[in-house]
Amino acid sequence: MSTELAPTLEAPPDPSPEGAAVASGPKLRRVALASCAGTTIEFYDFFIYGTAAALVFPTVFFPALGASAGAVASFATFAVAFGARPLGAVLFGHYGDRLGRKRTLISTLLLMGAATFLIGCLPSSDSIGVAAPVILVVLRVAQGLAVGGEWAGATLLAAEYAPPSRRGLFATFPQLGPALAFALSSGTFLVVNQLVGETSGAFLDWGWRLPFLGSALLVLVGLYVRLAVEETPVFQDVDDRRRTTTAKRTAPIVDTFRRQWREVLVAAGSLAMLFAFFYVGTAFLTSYGATAMGLSRGTLLTVGVAASAVFGASIVLSGVYSDRIGRVKVVRGACYAAVPWGLVLFTVLDGGSTVAFAIGLVGTLVIFGAAYGPAGALLPEMFDAEYRYTGAGIAYNLAGVIGGGTAPILAAELAPTYGGDAVGLMLAAFGALSLACSLLLPETNRRSLAADAPS
Repeated sequence: MSTELAPTLEAPPDPSPEGAAVASGPKLRRVALASCAGTTIEFYDFFIYGTAAALVFPTVFFPALGASAGAVASFATFAVAFGARPLGAVLFGHYGDRLGRKRTLISTLLLMGAATFLIGCLPSSDSIGVAAPVILVVLRVAQGLAVGGEWAGATLLAAEYAPPSRRGLFATFPQLGPALAFALSSGTFLVVNQLVGETSGAFLDWGWRLPFLGSALLVLVGLYVRLAVEETPVFQDVDDRRRTTTAKRTAPIVDTFRRQWREVLVAAGSLAMLFAFFYVGTAFLTSYGATAMGLSRGTLLTVGVAASAVFGASIVLSGVYSDRIGRVKVVRGACYAAVPWGLVLFTVLDGGSTVAFAIGLVGTLVIFGAAYGPAGALLPEMFDAEYRYTGAGIAYNLAGVIGGGTAPILAAELAPTYGGDAVGLMLAAFGALSLACSLLLPETNRRSLAADAPS
């Protein structure tokens, strides 16, 4: 399904009114629940690390470095997972394209759950010395591998079941995972903070561990939901075709880069902005609010819960709107908004109040949501069914490396030296990069996801 990358190119229309087998209402609801529940749990595990990296880890694992250097080191361990995410996309993408979406998604859920639980059990640097941060990095890599394989499978599960005319809507269900997970992670830390007290040393001693240990219960819920879902009709069709052919098969990663390497790179560049905005918003701004603005943990976490509801709504609305006007137009519109918002963000935050922080956080995450909603349908539509899990996963996670892996570290280094405006300029630069790449994206909302769709 290779295409020439040009802004005016239209994807081929659906060859049939349905484009693929469409599931019944109850089955669609189960698929929507399974894709949303799984990504919520995976991203909850991923995000509680970001919250802890901002509020706890500099003291618990890097006490000898001081506040500023400890924050940089803490966010560096946060960023390690982004380097592992493309590897996870390749590894789990291979099995997702060969063995099926469902089996692979169960594996990513188990890996993420195990790594997160073990982080909650990890002794501090005061107890085991340098081994503590080393083990922390290893477990963070495992989280990165898991989330690298999760996203593509969850979006394929929703998109390959969805009616073509409402694919943008149904593909937002796995996209809601980050919003729900951010609310859940912030809410969990907020509850723990209230139980042990704002100034109590218990939060640093053991309170921060409870959200990590509690993730084991969420994993059990996710497994129950996912085991009840059948494999997608599209993959079943692909698998049936493989069984009837004697042609030699190549690895999905080889097919992806041999046939659609341009799509991988342009899609990654187009989505880099949303990762930069999201992880600066959910990780760095939490640290900035505590240190530069002097806001309490409870205030920061409460605002985080409220902000998740707003940007969750922006994800759904942008996905629905992409069914009407196209995925690329919505993504491009978010990139246009990202540039000026990055330039004024820290002017807003300089107000120093809770309201200023709320406006800054909500504005940043709404722009993220506007681009993120259509991405759940856009990336699956860009790649051939034979290697769709791998192609969509690599593009998505490469964008995560470019935007999410670098932005929080750069922000932590820029802010103390050059001030918040330098961080805003960096966000505007990410917006400009993604805008330029989005001009090369073809529209995909009329494309069939069926295994026999035109190449």
